[in-house]
Amino acid sequence: MTVTLEVAEGVGTILLDRPPMNALDVATQDRLKELAEEATRREDVRAVVIYGGEKVFAAGADIKEMQNMDHTAMVLRARALQDSFTAVARIPKPVVAAVTGYALGGGCELALCADFRIAADNAKLGQPEILLGLIPGAGGTQRLARLVGPSKAKDLIFTGRMVKADEAERLGLVDRVVPAADVYTEARAWAAKLAQGPAIALRAAKESIDTGLETDIDTGLAVERNWFAGLFATADREIGMRSFVEEGPGKAKFL
Repeated sequence: MTVTLEVAEGVGTILLDRPPMNALDVATQDRLKELAEEATRREDVRAVVIYGGEKVFAAGADIKEMQNMDHTAMVLRARALQDSFTAVARIPKPVVAAVTGYALGGGCELALCADFRIAADNAKLGQPEILLGLIPGAGGTQRLARLVGPSKAKDLIFTGRMVKADEAERLGLVDRVVPAADVYTEARAWAAKLAQGPAIALRAAKESIDTGLETDIDTGLAVERNWFAGLFATADREIGMRSFVEEGPGKAKFL
């Protein structure tokens, strides 16, 4: 398998494994979608890490495969390509990307689907599609602009340049830079911490934020309001408030 899902202690690791560069061919894209949907369904998965291994996150699409595709073939494929990445973005649980080595093109777009990005100090990220006479097609023009703002996104997409980890952090493209040997450990620790949190409230927070970014503020506020009220029907809300009153803040043990 080019992508696997391993679960331990509430954390599911979606591991890309297509040496040497984890090129995201059609089969890998489809498998990624399957496992994102599985992680969404499984109750034993409470947080997710996306990881490409110690050497590379994902160096982009399989260019040799794409070179043989004409307009008709890509019209038929483009929606499935986007859907595979959207499945990751819509996992209703905290998702962190552990970025090592190259995260280019589709690899960068995959990292953008996470809620949080931890990068190795030797990582390089970018959207080089323009150098092929193309544009990002797996959500890059939309997610990158929402993350770093339109001007910075246009700089990266118009030039196709790669940025090192330190610049990526300054741009807001990654959230934390750590030594390469520590990337997965740090990502898993972040996920494991949130895996102990209130699952429904975390889902509500993620959906409220993401929906608000995609729509007008009144719609976003309505989503927030409905989730906020709905959480009063959950056991986690009872546990959290009871623990706060009886033991003080930050000591609740959620189901």
